[in-house]
Amino acid sequence: MTLEQIKMPQLGESVTEGTIEKWLVKPGDHVNKYDALAEVNTDKVTAEVPSSFTGVIKELIANEGDTLAVGEIVCTIETEGGSTEEIVEVVEAAPEQPTAETVKPAEVQKNAAPINREKGAKARYSPAVLKLSQEHGIDLTLVDGTGNEGRITRKDLLKIIESGEIPVAKQEEPKVEQTQATPQAQPSAAPKTALVNVPVAVGDIEIPVTGIRKAIAANMLRSKHEAPHAWTMIEVDVTSLVQYRDSIKNEFKQKEGFNVTYFAFFVKAVSQALKEFPMMNSMWAGDKIVQKKDINISIAVATEDALFVPVIKNADDKTIKGIAREVNELAGKVRSGKLKSDEMQGGTFTVNNTGSFGSVQSMGIINYPQAAILQVESIVKRPVIMDGGMIAARDMVNLCLSLDHRVLDGLVAGRFLARVKEILENITKENTSVY
Repeated sequence: MTLEQIKMPQLGESVTEGTIEKWLVKPGDHVNKYDALAEVNTDKVTAEVPSSFTGVIKELIANEGDTLAVGEIVCTIETEGGSTEEIVEVVEAAPEQPTAETVKPAEVQKNAAPINREKGAKARYSPAVLKLSQEHGIDLTLVDGTGNEGRITRKDLLKIIESGEIPVAKQEEPKVEQTQATPQAQPSAAPKTALVNVPVAVGDIEIPVTGIRKAIAANMLRSKHEAPHAWTMIEVDVTSLVQYRDSIKNEFKQKEGFNVTYFAFFVKAVSQALKEFPMMNSMWAGDKIVQKKDINISIAVATEDALFVPVIKNADDKTIKGIAREVNELAGKVRSGKLKSDEMQGGTFTVNNTGSFGSVQSMGIINYPQAAILQVESIVKRPVIMDGGMIAARDMVNLCLSLDHRVLDGLVAGRFLARVKEILENITKENTSVY
């Protein structure tokens, strides 16, 4: 018999940790390779952790509600010979632990390393626990954990914070907190989240914040704090596009079984413009900018309580029909809870269909670490002064672009939007095919 470890898998691009929402097994259960062990929440997806082995669950290392970094051990499993091949495509090895002389504060949060407590016990602090303790000045050596083997959980810290009786951190700061990184490599410190004492009156409803909602909030806060947002807007006359789409929509639906939406035309136009302006398809990486080769369009799909961002891979190589099919399929998977983690990965630019709920102007938060997000607003009929001074009712739409000013400047963003406008305004039945 061999004792093997199951680790937190990589569940999405730029995802560094996941929260155990629910265990689907218990010690003593027999599982087969690829069986689901636990449900995990991240800021991008809710997914299941599969077993890398066939065997018997020995110990659940993490509790429900614990947040663990990618590569951290979540449970152990006892296997027999011949069944110890790991699922390498979903499990990422734990990052090498940096030395105390070189570690940065952000890395302290990212890597949940064993820490010796003054009480003599050896504890493992998850990234969420470390982050909360640093934000609220909690000395973890003074906290009694309720987790497995006395481990401190996020719930323990939230309980302390809510009580207001916070164990004050000692005056001597750990050396790792004082170490300075080079200006280029040092990430910005996350803003501290202040607890607001909101009075609750009779009839008020208190809604618990779910793990995925907390993850979304953390990612949005990081994007706004780290990426200097700039914003620009352009209006586009899509009268010909509307006429063309409306003339084929019924026949298309009958033939293909799904709708050809206006949004598919916009995604196609954006992907074409990204090929011509590749700098828009870039990401900030601290000491360099990474210009991505593939054009993978992230699209925002909302449910009642969460926002998911599935990805249309290689959108520039797809027809309008192909994009419409993927939008339809991905949205269906989100709303049915069947979206897979790999369908959330690899996005390089985000297009958000804010017009679907009637918005005509908005400022999107960039989908970190991408460099820009384009909001496609509602198409509305407006009077427009045409050449020669004539006034006509035209179908107009606003395209609102938020950009990371570290990566992009107004010149390239303006030219990119102008090109998207040109493509959309020249879509007609005569020169455009959806196939």
